[in-house]
Amino acid sequence: MDIRHLELLRDLRERGSLAAVAAATHRTPSALSQQLRTAQRAAGVPLVEPHGRGLRLTEAGELLADGADDVAAALARVAARLEEHRGEPVGTVRIAGLPSGLTALLPGAMTLLADGHVSLEIDDLDLAEHDYASAAADADIVIAHSLTSEVPAGSEGLRSTVLTREPLDVAVPPDHPLAGRAELRPRDVVDEDWICVPDHYPFDTVLQRIESACGRALHRRLRIRDNHLVAALVASGEGIALLPRWTTRTADEFALVPLVGVPASRWIVALSRPDRAERAAVALVTRQLAVAGAALMGERIR
Repeated sequence: MDIRHLELLRDLRERGSLAAVAAATHRTPSALSQQLRTAQRAAGVPLVEPHGRGLRLTEAGELLADGADDVAAALARVAARLEEHRGEPVGTVRIAGLPSGLTALLPGAMTLLADGHVSLEIDDLDLAEHDYASAAADADIVIAHSLTSEVPAGSEGLRSTVLTREPLDVAVPPDHPLAGRAELRPRDVVDEDWICVPDHYPFDTVLQRIESACGRALHRRLRIRDNHLVAALVASGEGIALLPRWTTRTADEFALVPLVGVPASRWIVALSRPDRAERAAVALVTRQLAVAGAALMGERIR
């Protein structure tokens, strides 16, 4: 079986259609369609079937797509050993991820990498939790987060490295009655006006836990993705919100008060495809991100 056929099946599984694979790999759909027909003739069994407006892999196709990951990872390990023989890691590493995680981790990691020969390409992504895994098709490292597990939803099959675990605090205006509290419980905040994230974004999981603990719904006044905008609205007195403790700059414009009584923290993790994780440069950057994440533990950016 041609390795290119295996890679095509893996790309189809990740992207769902020949058109999407063609756009991502700068090839034509007709060329990919011909390659797929050749792969099916070589396999002797159907490898794909129609699914909505795209394609999905058959059981045989899934088997071969899994094989693509294994073969690519093995080749990457050999290349990494050759790189190690030549000397220190070199090359470009593409990083994509949530803005607050990049803000917290990249400065420290880049300082650690400053004397080496690895360069970075960086893209910020503001996505629902389950969408970060799909970004690993295009980036070497995806910085994602999860409130429920060390492995974000949808990232099974990817290499996952925990970089840090960050508490989520209740952000309240400086003149709010709750601002001076040492900690807050669900009953203390259930009747407040909330500035929230959209549905399916990780922080909403904590709000649902507050509702379950109190047996009634919160008043979600606004739904906003950007933490900086949320912080500005809290500072202006528009409501309270959940914000990450170490990656929020308060500048004394509002207070961050720990929330107790329900789980309220997030894992920040690095995700990579197995073959890309084997690259010496990618492994080095992942290690330095983990060092930067460890340095955040017990600290607060001001």
